Amino acid sequence: MNLAIGTTQLVALLLCSLRIAAWLEIAPPLATAGVPRLVRLMLSVAIGFAVSKQTMSHAPAAELAPFLGSAVLQLTIGAALGFLTRMLFSAVEAAGSLIDLSGGFSLASVYDPTMQNNTSIFGRFYGVMASALLFATDAHLIIIAGFLRSFDTLPLDGSISLAHLDRVLASGATSMFVSALQVAAPLIAVLFLADVALGLLSRISPQLNVFQMSFPLKIMLTLGLVGLSFATMPQVIQGIGNSAASVMMKVAGG
Repeated sequence: MNLAIGTTQLVALLLCSLRIAAWLEIAPPLATAGVPRLVRLMLSVAIGFAVSKQTMSHAPAAELAPFLGSAVLQLTIGAALGFLTRMLFSAVEAAGSLIDLSGGFSLASVYDPTMQNNTSIFGRFYGVMASALLFATDAHLIIIAGFLRSFDTLPLDGSISLAHLDRVLASGATSMFVSALQVAAPLIAVLFLADVALGLLSRISPQLNVFQMSFPLKIMLTLGLVGLSFATMPQVIQGIGNSAASVMMKVAGG
């Protein structure tokens, strides 16, 4: 079997693969230590081959200087889009960290082998659950489709506006904090009311050891409320996936 690729398509393939590889290196769900870097590289080439034909008309000349300039630009665009996607999905882990802080689990940090850093218990749990729900709800297809549309709105010979990117980054950071509060706020409110109730109980009956009672009570409330929140997590992940695709389109269309 012979596969003939022209020079223009080869240049387009390399540049598309660079943008996709930079995106896959940062964006979920593949930007983890559990996915070998070689697999991400092969996947970037495979996806780049699929989109290279439609981007051939925007490929630069097959010369060293134009190719290197465009290669740096594609890496920048891919990294920027990947960072925005990662930032939005960090809202789920941030929500888990807020729950750890309110429930008293923040003292026990665990090593996350996939992200290669230390994280809290529920922060790690919510991160794993978000990765699983990405595939279960087909949100990963929405994210990939949103990223691939960037080749239409921001072709290989296009340029990204840094001023527009700053605005989208600020908006994405705001969305991340708002999403984290939306996920964790009901649990934080219940745990806060439990602290208030324990404080009132200590004033009414000082002979009770309220400090000793608070640990099992807050653990029970945290585990129970987290279990009840499972039913809403698929909708949350789908919403974040749609937001990530929309944000990438905004950057590419800027």
